Formats: sequence, C-alpha cells, structure tokens
Amino acid sequence: MTYTIAAFYRFVSLPQPDALGKEMRALFGDSDLRGTLLIAGEGINGTLAGSAATIDHLLAVLAEKAGLDRAEVKFSFSDERPFKRLKFKVKSEIIAFRKARVDPTHAGHYVQPQDWNALLADKEVLLLDTRNHYETDLGTFTGAVKPGIENFSDFVTYVRENLDPATHRKVAMFCTGGIRCEKASAFMLQEGFDEVYHLKGGILKYLEEVPEQASKWQGECYIFDDRTSVGHEDFQS
Repeated sequence: MTYTIAAFYRFVSLPQPDALGKEMRALFGDSDLRGTLLIAGEGINGTLAGSAATIDHLLAVLAEKAGLDRAEVKFSFSDERPFKRLKFKVKSEIIAFRKARVDPTHAGHYVQPQDWNALLADKEVLLLDTRNHYETDLGTFTGAVKPGIENFSDFVTYVRENLDPATHRKVAMFCTGGIRCEKASAFMLQEGFDEVYHLKGGILKYLEEVPEQASKWQGECYIFDDRTSVGHEDFQS
C-alpha cells in the first residue's frame, strides 16, 4: 500500500473545537487514518496519512467543517506507514507563540512557490529561516539566515535582539508548511517591519511544485514523522 500524506493548516474561527474533535474521532476512529490533527478556536493544523480514499474523505470533511481548501494541502507519499497512531487534539492554539500576542489573520505577503526564486534574487531581501536549529541543520534555502533557536517562541527574542526595521526593510521568511510563518510574519509587521513576505505552503509546497533542477533548496527538509526528512523525490506520486 502507498500511503498518501496530507499536511495542512488553516486559521479560521471555530466556536466549538471540542465538538469538532469528537466528530472527527467518530468518523475516522476505525479507519486506516494515522497522524495528528490539532484543533483550536483559531483553526486546524495537521499531518495525516492513509489510503487515497481515506485522505479524500478527510479533506472533504474538513472543507465542510473548517473551510479547508484542497489546493492548500501539501501531499507526499510513502510505501511505509509514517505514523503509528491517530490523534485528534483540542488545544488553545494550533501553533504556540508564547512570548508575544499575535493576530495571524494580519500576516505578511504570500509568495507562491513558483515566484520564490525571483524574490530570493533580490539583494535587498533578508532571507530568514524561522525553524528550530535541528531542522535548519538538515537543510535550508541558499543564502538563508538561521537564527539557531531552540523552539518557535524564541523567534520573538531573536528578532528583537538581532533585527532592525530601519535596516532590514525587506524580509522573506519560510518554514516547513507555512503555519509558523503566518504568526512570525504577523509578529514582524507588529514590530514595525514594513515589507514582510513568506513562502505560501512552506518548504513542502516548494518541494512539491518547483522542479529539482530549478530548486534553491539545499539538503533535506526535517519533518515530524517516522520518515525524519524529505526531499524533492518524495513528492512524486
């Protein structure tokens, strides 16, 4: 069996996250679906794997319940089951950012994967990797600054201690799937940075859509499942 792996998030107001969690358990508890879906009042965030039919069913349900657009989902494939269990977790946030209050609905400018290389060619752009140090050690984009942070919340401290809106007038940032950059770019705008861009769909969408021969990505992309990392080759069905 080839497992279809779907990674996605969506910031959307969910008035009853507990009820959605119970409904998802009832619908998929006995299925071949594995992985984790985080549910909060601010939206959903998940990476799940299963048969193609099960993933299609999952995405249809989340389109109805949370407005998830299939075009925003990052797909990859594996011959081995990447997750052992199925978890639906109701949280206070779908991505924690403890050192600053941020409204992720006021984020930076999206850059489509096909347009990312052109942005990186702009010498005025500071390219910022928002991921943790053990992720950036495996791979990153050519020319990216790696903050060396232990966890995502430390990004706040890094920006305040190392970056200046008057000096760094154009900032482009990226993360694995895009969710961290929603909050990170919103935070930077709040801090006074005028031009803030982030890679829509993150590294995973870039690896899926940009041909390897044209890629500015170097190394592997760390992921949080049994595969540990992926590259361009993992996004071909």
